[in-house]
Amino acid sequence: MRAPKCFLVISLVLRCSFSIASEGMWLPLLLEKLNEKEMKSLGMKISARDIYSINSGSLKDAVVSFGGFCTGGIISSKGLVLTNHHCGFDAIQNHSTLEHNYIRDGFWAKDYREELTNPGLYATFIIRIDDVTKAVLTGVTPAMTESERQSVIDKNISELRKNVKKETHQESFVRGFFEANQYYLFVTETYRDIRLVGAPPSSIGTFGKDTDNWIWPRHTGDFSMFRIYAGKDNKPAEYSAENVPYVPKRSLSISLDGVNENDFTMVFGFPGRTTEYLHSEAVKQIIEVNDPVKIAIRDKALAVIDGFMRKDEQIKIQYAEKYALISNAWKKWQGEILGLTRTNAVARKKMYEAEFQKRVNASPQWKTEYGTLLSDLQTAYDELKPYGLANDYYLEITGKIELFSIARRINTLRILKNNGGKFDYSAALTKTRDSLVVFYREFSPVVDRQLFEVLMEMYVKDQDSRVVSTKVLEELKAANNDFKKWTNDIYGGAELTAGNKILASLEQNPADFLEKIKDNRVIVLYADMVDAYNRNVAGKLNEIQNRINILQRTYMQAQMAVMKEKKFYPDANRTLRLTYGNVKGFNARDGVKYDHYTYLDGVMEKYIPGDYEFDVPEKIRKLYRNKDYGQYGKNGRLPVCFIATNHTTGGNSGSPALDGYGNLVGLNFDRAWEGTMSDINYDPSICRNIMVDIRYVLFIIDKYAEAGQLIKEMKLVHPKKK
Repeated sequence: MRAPKCFLVISLVLRCSFSIASEGMWLPLLLEKLNEKEMKSLGMKISARDIYSINSGSLKDAVVSFGGFCTGGIISSKGLVLTNHHCGFDAIQNHSTLEHNYIRDGFWAKDYREELTNPGLYATFIIRIDDVTKAVLTGVTPAMTESERQSVIDKNISELRKNVKKETHQESFVRGFFEANQYYLFVTETYRDIRLVGAPPSSIGTFGKDTDNWIWPRHTGDFSMFRIYAGKDNKPAEYSAENVPYVPKRSLSISLDGVNENDFTMVFGFPGRTTEYLHSEAVKQIIEVNDPVKIAIRDKALAVIDGFMRKDEQIKIQYAEKYALISNAWKKWQGEILGLTRTNAVARKKMYEAEFQKRVNASPQWKTEYGTLLSDLQTAYDELKPYGLANDYYLEITGKIELFSIARRINTLRILKNNGGKFDYSAALTKTRDSLVVFYREFSPVVDRQLFEVLMEMYVKDQDSRVVSTKVLEELKAANNDFKKWTNDIYGGAELTAGNKILASLEQNPADFLEKIKDNRVIVLYADMVDAYNRNVAGKLNEIQNRINILQRTYMQAQMAVMKEKKFYPDANRTLRLTYGNVKGFNARDGVKYDHYTYLDGVMEKYIPGDYEFDVPEKIRKLYRNKDYGQYGKNGRLPVCFIATNHTTGGNSGSPALDGYGNLVGLNFDRAWEGTMSDINYDPSICRNIMVDIRYVLFIIDKYAEAGQLIKEMKLVHPKKK
């Protein structure tokens, strides 16, 4: 009797894992068909059509892709956009100087005239989404090579976009889903006049900084505010002093009632990338190979940058965003390993694969089509392993040394001049020059010198010598294998670090400059590193990865055919998605249980006067002492952040968190460290998204910044008093 019981247990576990209520990043146009019933059972009070409709204003019309890297929510009829502080950080940093340090002090425009322009920043609305799978895959056959298949698909997409029904100021794109087994077309509207309205000081907007990043309990007021401007016809327009605040089809009402444990919540936004349907061997390599090496490299880089930032205010301004970006993934990968290990992700994948294989073997048709699929994937990942490791070393190290970034830009421009058309070169010259202006403003040769020394030592010593650049080894040998001596020699004569000279040369006589610079020592060194990578790693890596991509597409197709009881959602790919769940605490580890809310009391408990991460402005301390919370407090306390089981990832930063009525209750900005593996293996026991409570946002705007004019733009409601 043991075997049947065991099988029964496995089957029950599998069925349970197929129907996790909080898991999934769902396409909004399919909610009515796939999710509405479940969402209402969890506490949603509105309909799926209130969320997504192309015939009338719906919640989708109050959500924007912010700059293509975050999400924003429209919170007033005058185009006011709420997003995260870290999403607006680049704009805040670009406007900051030692005299006007908006990172340190915050910024608040008193009226439209004081709102600051941000060239290059944009906000994109989704007008509608169409299933175009049949049209895109017309003419595609199983016998085609991958390049032949893609050629047909590209041609079909081009024809689709030519004939798509849209307004002249609107755009469209087509994106593949379920490993390119399905395709959807998105009609969009992009506004490019986006102005900074307000941002709290970093002591609020990034409170806790790196120590608290990815950590619950959290006490960060991670928000900033922008405004969309339009032409006088309310349509997209390039920046002009004549532009006016955009009038949206829909703006979000804001709840002053907050949420309680088990309340329904949903997050609407543009998640970046997930890989939920990976083979077990891929997950194993992430845990044992790829994440550990990337963490080790970033350990070194962060130690260097942090050391300089703590001593020099100018370097702190220059490197604050870079440090945050490096640290963000570094800490996330550590939590990812922890979560994947704790939840036995590889074992769970193997159990799922065993059930899949059993069903395949039971069907002659499936066995013919999919019988060797899992073993083929295993073989491919075994072959990929050393090349994936070398790829991580190369990308992480060359990506952190900024001298190589300069070399890459200039060498790419030189190659384009020699090989490209006149128009392409002219446009690239302008783009390169403009990018270098921004780059040099945030570049310190002193910091980069130290990064070069410690990271190039890892490049040489910590990986297989067969993938290392011969030029690197020759130069190092000439320096008696002394990395400090080699580094000082490199940077002592590094003409590329002289920003003013480089920019002047590109402005005055770029052709002569590009010809002379081709023999520059750093450019030659970097070119050899690129060549070594391409010869020894990239070719084989791409060959194996292409094979994996084909196998993974077939595996995705097979899962959807074989595992009929499972409700599949597509991996994130920066398209509009909705995820839903409930407000809920969790057991982080043995003996550690977390509540679902934090309060201003916790900010004061963490307060360290003058500290880089945990300082608190005097005005906040005074408001706290006086319990002066206005209408935003609850029972004598001020809510700051809360967590829920919504399935989120990068790109969801700034996403509006909504209650069951569709009212704004928070702003998504992070995930709990124990569950960052949700990109690969969502588990409802520990996967939690972190949101700043909207009442804390309003408190900062109103009571701290005294920007009451912004509050007057918003529609504040009390849904729980109905």
